Amino acid sequence: MSSQLDALRDHTTVVADTGDFEAMKALRPTDATTNPSLILKAVQQDAYRPLLEKTAREHRGASTPELMDRLLVAFGRAILDIVPGRVSTEVDARLSFDTRATIERARGLIALYEAAGIPRERVLIKIASTWEGIQAARALQSEGIRCNLTLLFSLPQAVACADAHVQLISPFVGRIYDWYKKSAGASWVEADNAGARDPGVQSVTGIYRYYKHFGISTEIMGASFRNVGQILALSGCDLLTISPDLLNKLAATEGDAPAQLRATDTGGDIARIGAGEVTFRTLLNEDAMATEKLSEGIRLFVADAIKLDALIDAQRG
Repeated sequence: MSSQLDALRDHTTVVADTGDFEAMKALRPTDATTNPSLILKAVQQDAYRPLLEKTAREHRGASTPELMDRLLVAFGRAILDIVPGRVSTEVDARLSFDTRATIERARGLIALYEAAGIPRERVLIKIASTWEGIQAARALQSEGIRCNLTLLFSLPQAVACADAHVQLISPFVGRIYDWYKKSAGASWVEADNAGARDPGVQSVTGIYRYYKHFGISTEIMGASFRNVGQILALSGCDLLTISPDLLNKLAATEGDAPAQLRATDTGGDIARIGAGEVTFRTLLNEDAMATEKLSEGIRLFVADAIKLDALIDAQRG
């Protein structure tokens, strides 16, 4: 019998969620995603510190933001030597509320990739799913720069992303699960909130059915998993980005991973949601979980970006 990972590949594109490109060689993902936290973790390891040292040495006169982007692209290039598909590279989270600066930073990342001989079709620019980030993605997509809208926790965010014609969205399963579990406190019963009943799984399922119902072509990539059960409950989703630890668990377990989501399952009668700014901000504000997790996610990525800045500056001496 094949492993659950091999069975999952029959229904879903498997993506590695890591900056550890050595781990990818054995796991054979199609695509890979990174973020500031993953890159920060990687460059503190002996195996990857030379990438930081080389980047700082070869571009001594560059600003810290430019060195950060060059480091991200160095990781992306190494990843693309391993995976056959795409790599996601994230715009600095400190720009999450600045549309113009996000556009300029994204253009710069793509220029670095193209200067290295990497076609833009193999790169997804990750941007936080704020209103400003989504509008930046709208402009970038019109230029042929494909975007991955991350830190997505709600259907209104997904609808606005679809209206902007973004290439891909990354709804966060595990962080939604975390919020509801913490909110429930002692009343939380794990068995009652597992599999298809997991609140994070339910959120992605709702987005998937909405997209399929209205014929939306934006790809959906479930992200931020806490356990194998969440992954198996979303088998059939367009893509799933999974940490090496959970990929290894799937690879080590024999069994099936039958599709739980199907493009033909459009969810029956679904009401269309408006994609304008007022509707977006109103509905997001009414969703305490999505509002809190979006803000928290940006703060965490900013904190790690600042730490990465410090490592870069220390390397330059």
